[in-house]
Amino acid sequence: MSTRRADLLADVERLVRCESPSSDLAAVARSAEVVAAVLRDRLPGDPEVLDVDGCRHVRWRSGPGPTRVLVLAHHDTVWPLGTLDRLPFAIDEAAGTLRGPGTVDMKAGLAQAVHALAVLADDPVGVPDGVTVLVTGDEEIGSTTSRALIEAEALRGAGPGGAATAVLVLEGSGPHGAIKTGRKGTATYHLTVTGRASHAGVAPERGINAVVELAHVVLAVLDTADADRGTTVTPTVVRGGSATNTVPASATVGVDVRCWTIAEQDRVDRDLRAIGATLPGARIEVDGRPNRPPMERAVSADLFTRAQAVAARAGLPVPAECAVGGGSDGNFTAALGVPTLDGLGAAGGGAHADDEHVDLGSLLPRTALLVALLRNLLA
Repeated sequence: MSTRRADLLADVERLVRCESPSSDLAAVARSAEVVAAVLRDRLPGDPEVLDVDGCRHVRWRSGPGPTRVLVLAHHDTVWPLGTLDRLPFAIDEAAGTLRGPGTVDMKAGLAQAVHALAVLADDPVGVPDGVTVLVTGDEEIGSTTSRALIEAEALRGAGPGGAATAVLVLEGSGPHGAIKTGRKGTATYHLTVTGRASHAGVAPERGINAVVELAHVVLAVLDTADADRGTTVTPTVVRGGSATNTVPASATVGVDVRCWTIAEQDRVDRDLRAIGATLPGARIEVDGRPNRPPMERAVSADLFTRAQAVAARAGLPVPAECAVGGGSDGNFTAALGVPTLDGLGAAGGGAHADDEHVDLGSLLPRTALLVALLRNLLA
């Protein structure tokens, strides 16, 4: 077990030290090669590096048959190149933490997936046919190039309707190691107001002030939220005007939307597009749409119960469940009706923040849970 832990930590370090900000395609390409090398070193067979519109993803399959279990991870991070100089990779055995950019989100989980399968590879029969590992390179920016790959793999199965039996997502766990059985769907919009410019001192009455109209728009945007349903609608980035002595001719606001159900996503979309102008002559354009459907708990419930039973039989900590506001690639597979469990990676905290870390004590138990769950699903 000590050898397994040392190898696992070495692979986490190897992955973290290859910085991979989503928006830097060259960095993502380098990271994909490191991911492929880790897979190649630990598992039989040869992983594929897939290029979709310049973004590199990595896929490994245990055999040629249909996908029974899809293991999802991503290797891109939110951190720009050079972050390691400020937040270096570090293992603090005394504090029981592993730190560094991208550790909990989610290079530790990626390494855990590889090592769980390596345990199966050491079994007399090896890794059964039907396991696919897909490691995407653009999850942090909406999975625009990888979504079709994810959905195709989830539907390349032998289960009902040609789907996989299960999708296991190695994102970091919820509080106290909770498995994520629900995630909000996400949507991003940009609302643009067009007015008419005029001199602010000589003839302000001849202008149509886009910033003033935008103020009305922002209040209307807030009115589309529904706290009782858990629907958040948040104005974010605002821009407007060109000079302090000019009535603004244009202004924009970005909007972040999070909903628990597809019905709510559709309702907010309709309400945003129905926002009308208050100032005579002003025009409002709405651009955007939902980019991740919700991961609704009903899709995960039976698989979660199975994971709890597997943990209990294996003598491992029995995980609780939680629902979170952030999205992941698991949202796409759950929306297809494929049983999906998320947050199977390490416990920790500080995702997207300077204190990002993994709890060292969670690495081996969570890896053992993944091993037991894979064996159960593949039996």
